[in-house]
Amino acid sequence: MSTASALIAAADELRTACNALSFADPISHVYNPLDYAWDVHCSYLKRYGEGHKRIVMLGMNPGPFGMAQCGVPFGEIDHVRDWMGLEGPIGKPAHEHPKRPIDGFACTRSEVSGRRLWGAFAERFGTADTFFDDHFVVNFCPLVFMQDSGRNHTPDKLPAAEKDALFVASDHNLRAVITALEPAWLLGVGRFARDRCEAVVAADPSLAPEIQIGQILHPSPASPAANRGWAEAATKQMVTLGLWS
Repeated sequence: MSTASALIAAADELRTACNALSFADPISHVYNPLDYAWDVHCSYLKRYGEGHKRIVMLGMNPGPFGMAQCGVPFGEIDHVRDWMGLEGPIGKPAHEHPKRPIDGFACTRSEVSGRRLWGAFAERFGTADTFFDDHFVVNFCPLVFMQDSGRNHTPDKLPAAEKDALFVASDHNLRAVITALEPAWLLGVGRFARDRCEAVVAADPSLAPEIQIGQILHPSPASPAANRGWAEAATKQMVTLGLWS
């Protein structure tokens, strides 16, 4: 089985497992872009998930104007369409929040985290093919959680029982990603993602005995450090880790 095929099979298992989960108040809406944006997500895996990768970067979960809209991690629309060359029809979640509509590639809102992340990679590597030759980006959790007000609710703030069930499915998928891509490095984009990388590898040391784990700054606009210059900060961290020159 090719690495891309293995990633698609793992993503299919993850979306099925996540669809079987339930979440209580204050969560009122849950979006799973692996359902309604499945075709574009598979296109991302097919085009850029082939072959082993030296560096796998892990995000937390989809942003409302990024992966939630197009199925690609940190999926700021302009970069997904114009830099990665990915586009396609996007459906709708079964229970759509009126304040958080899914417009797919017609979405006019910019995902700041994705614009910073993919923009920095585009500037450094030029083409998407060059970046993905050695790197891959995946999210730990595929689900978007919203409160009745439309406010985003991150997975780390879920009650213990709901979090545990979600982490079982997401940890399983991360193991499958590691097995398929055989990275030398796992990089958490933010502390939460680094913690999940460490937990998964610690639970099964034979999974990737030579793997190293690191962290780069999350590009969220909620981070004062990211707002002071995410590309420069992340580049410095990559250089310090010895991953970029």
